[in-house]
Amino acid sequence: MRRFIGLAVFLGAAVYCASGAAQQSAEAPSVTVTPLTEALHFLRGRGGNVVASVGDDGILLIDDDYAQYAPAYQEALTGLAGQGSLPRYLINTHWHGDHTGGNKFWGERGVVIIAHDKVRARMSTRQEMPALGRVVEASPSAALPVVTFEDSLALHFNDEDIEIQHYRAGHTDGDSVIFFSKANVVHMGDHFFNNAFPFVDVGSGGNVFNYSANVKEVLDRVDNATVIVPGHGKVASKADLQHYYKMLVTTSNEVKSRIEQGQSVEAIVAQGLGEEWASWGQGFINEARWISFIAASL
Repeated sequence: MRRFIGLAVFLGAAVYCASGAAQQSAEAPSVTVTPLTEALHFLRGRGGNVVASVGDDGILLIDDDYAQYAPAYQEALTGLAGQGSLPRYLINTHWHGDHTGGNKFWGERGVVIIAHDKVRARMSTRQEMPALGRVVEASPSAALPVVTFEDSLALHFNDEDIEIQHYRAGHTDGDSVIFFSKANVVHMGDHFFNNAFPFVDVGSGGNVFNYSANVKEVLDRVDNATVIVPGHGKVASKADLQHYYKMLVTTSNEVKSRIEQGQSVEAIVAQGLGEEWASWGQGFINEARWISFIAASL
């Protein structure tokens, strides 16, 4: 089972990384900006989705994409707030490089970086990512979070009450979800891949079943008017997140049941998860790799 899981994940991830690197080298980094509210803006480059709060108190960023996209984000912020505008705060939802790659750029410019304790711990040490066949060396000091927390943290910024809430080990062991209470906007980081199977980094403490439980806790806090920003994919509604949760629970319970009945992972992959979820495996994580994450979480 371990050999199959490792091979299935590594081969798919290698193709993804190679194609992503080729596309990044062929395209000049650019960022699209879409308003969510008067103060909140959805910024999208190549990696994880970014939210910027822009107002009288300055700029706050949630995540910052790959390193090479940092100048494009600076240009986007200039368009929103004027020449020379820098964030006062940067919040990392977790440690992966497609969400923290710009940390060094912003940290060297005096931006205060905020994240869970385990984000700093992982970024400050060498990390092995077997699922991607990758080793990530320790980040330079300028890229590390300088304000960390264990459970939750509150910020009062741009006339908004911002809650940064850590959840049990789901996507990784250091994930946070950010709630803007007045605007009714939530940034879920990689606890939400809209209409796609998620990457669950088991090597970084992630677990599919905790992940599902965390999504349910967020669902219990939002309403039908909440604007939900996923880590990857289009901006979503509560109905979209409910459908995502249905996928998580249905597929993970199905794999768990089949394994308990004595089926091998290879047999489960060959049989598949059904037509309802066929389109969900067309992104970074295909159906075989999603099955492997479920099996590894048991």
